[in-house]
Amino acid sequence: MPLKLKLEISYPDFMQTDKFFLNLSFLLFLMAMVSCQSDKSKELKDMQAHYLENRAPLHPNHYLELPLGSIKPSGWLEKQLQNMASGMTGNLDLIYPEVVGDRNGWLGGDGDGWERGPYWIDGLVPLAYILDDENLKEKAQKWIEWTLTHQEESGYIGPIPFEEEPDPEAGIQKGPRKDWWPKMVMLKVLQQYYQATNDDRVIDVLTNYFHYQLEQLPTHPLDELSFWANRRAGDNLAVVYWLYNLTADPKLIELGELIQKQTFPWEAVFTNSPNGQEFADTWHYNKGKRYPFDQDEISSLNLAQVPGLHTVNVAQGLKQPIIYFQKSGDVNALASVKNALKMLREYHGQPQGMYGGDEPLHGNNPVQGIEFCSISEEMFSLESILKITGDASYADLLEKITFNALPTQASDDFTSRQYFQAANQVKLSDDMDYSYETQNHGGTDFVFGELTGYPCCTTNMHQSWPKFVQNLFYATPDGGVAALLYAPSSVELLVGSGEKLQIKETTGYPFRETVQFDLSLSQESTFPFHVRIPDWAVNPIMKINGQAIAFKNENGIAKIERTWKDGDQIILTLGMKVEASTWYQGMAAIERGPLVYSLKIESETKTKNRNDRFREFLEVFPTSPWNFGIEASILSDLENSVLVQENPWDGDYPWNLENAPIQLSLVGNRIPAWKNLIEIPAGLKISDSYPEEKLVLVPYGCTTLRITEFPVIAKNE
Repeated sequence: MPLKLKLEISYPDFMQTDKFFLNLSFLLFLMAMVSCQSDKSKELKDMQAHYLENRAPLHPNHYLELPLGSIKPSGWLEKQLQNMASGMTGNLDLIYPEVVGDRNGWLGGDGDGWERGPYWIDGLVPLAYILDDENLKEKAQKWIEWTLTHQEESGYIGPIPFEEEPDPEAGIQKGPRKDWWPKMVMLKVLQQYYQATNDDRVIDVLTNYFHYQLEQLPTHPLDELSFWANRRAGDNLAVVYWLYNLTADPKLIELGELIQKQTFPWEAVFTNSPNGQEFADTWHYNKGKRYPFDQDEISSLNLAQVPGLHTVNVAQGLKQPIIYFQKSGDVNALASVKNALKMLREYHGQPQGMYGGDEPLHGNNPVQGIEFCSISEEMFSLESILKITGDASYADLLEKITFNALPTQASDDFTSRQYFQAANQVKLSDDMDYSYETQNHGGTDFVFGELTGYPCCTTNMHQSWPKFVQNLFYATPDGGVAALLYAPSSVELLVGSGEKLQIKETTGYPFRETVQFDLSLSQESTFPFHVRIPDWAVNPIMKINGQAIAFKNENGIAKIERTWKDGDQIILTLGMKVEASTWYQGMAAIERGPLVYSLKIESETKTKNRNDRFREFLEVFPTSPWNFGIEASILSDLENSVLVQENPWDGDYPWNLENAPIQLSLVGNRIPAWKNLIEIPAGLKISDSYPEEKLVLVPYGCTTLRITEFPVIAKNE
């Protein structure tokens, strides 16, 4: 066993349950004191690193994650998490016992032994500790205990491999049990559990497992049993680096290089330009050569292709170049991810921040499906990237996805979900035929159910909201605090020279323009407070204790460094402007601040049960018109053409038509000829045959049925 260089610090009572660790920067500070180093600012910085930082040879990250449970949601966000606790997240073992019940291989059983069990726990653990819910903790603990107490002497963790191939059972993935991929999900579970509890067994188990990986990967590469592991190994690498920062075990750096070598070369693919190549096989993404990769094949792949790479692999792959950037320091990695997001927007993008992929990338027609797993995984990728780079543009995109795409894909009570959603969806039924997977999934991709479409999302949807909460605040390496994402919440952390800070964030964001931070300090303290200024913000204003202050917006971040006192208050006002964005075939979407707005469509819901593997599900049909366009003259003068109306709202759950806290009104034109959603009329000109009507648009996340991309009606020449 390597020596664990773990330095334990005594903190105030409110943090006694979470022990935090300094890295080598603290030791370097002590050495500097002995050598009478004169750089006082560096000494102060080193002393004030209260939370886990990267240690050499890893490059420093811009922001430091806080212990799980330090950040608490309030208002509508707390209600969202409570709905999850009483819905599928807190009860999936009862709803889906054939897969996440006691027979699961991650509990020692002979049943499902692949990704779905760990997927669920990857969301259940942060939900349990953020809500401090003992029942949820108990449900998660038995999975964690089994993993921690059943590690083989070799270091292997996970379901016990079968001596003989078992009989197949419908709906159950019994293996391959030694596949590296599902273990990557459990690595994330164990990391979060340690961040919440400081259970030292996690360090021992992960150390032994990573030594096992180091021994095994040369002869049993990541993709030996399935290609998923080489596509998603950024998750593996992230936990390796995290453990290295705790233990300084040099074998972990060696393992990181081996994992990087065997990982699908996302940076290269993200950098490749469109080449016009098309694939006859829709599912070509899982039939390429495995490690060692064929460089000619890699050079032929790019993000413009339709059918393209697997949507969830892309979402997870976005983080991979930047995870490794911590070691390489190669700025080309940063550029590759920027280029990937640009190409996804151009060739597959939809206004809510996501991209068409059902399941291969499928172009930017607004009816193409967006898989729930890709939303969960892109959110986690963006959260990972944001901490490492400090680039505020990733926070802008993360909020767009969170406040638009995420709320609408699960029911309000979190008891059902869509496998796919789309920017334009005017009915949800089992006769829709828009996706590559329609036949494989019995037409159930867009309806709401427990197991409709494909069951991976039933288990993987749960990480989304809790991890968003966990990233609302960060510490800074110089003893400060950063608020880069906005929602009603509170946080406790150490700042300055070790003073205890509590922040209460009060806001109606993203529906309102102001964000208020009230500070409670154990004593006066000097530290920087970072706040994000979104790219869309118009004339942002910051007040401290009622007085407007000047601030410098450095690439979307304003840093206020001062001596703070108990009772200080910051009020940030982020002006929101109604704007139009252009999408598929010149169609227009309406946006304001972080929110995208969609046509309000009334609907009726019908229950259907075909007595098959998809279980009972809900179909939704429109009861109000949807076939509208917007005149170009309106879009060019939105400031004078759109009425912004803030509805009465007490801050409670907002994500439905009844509770929408805000709406927009403007004039649109009915297009009688537009009867088939997928057959979008082109070349529209102003005509008496397109009668004007008042349109009401509501936040995308409040809708079930919607038109988000509108045909543009040009004026007559």
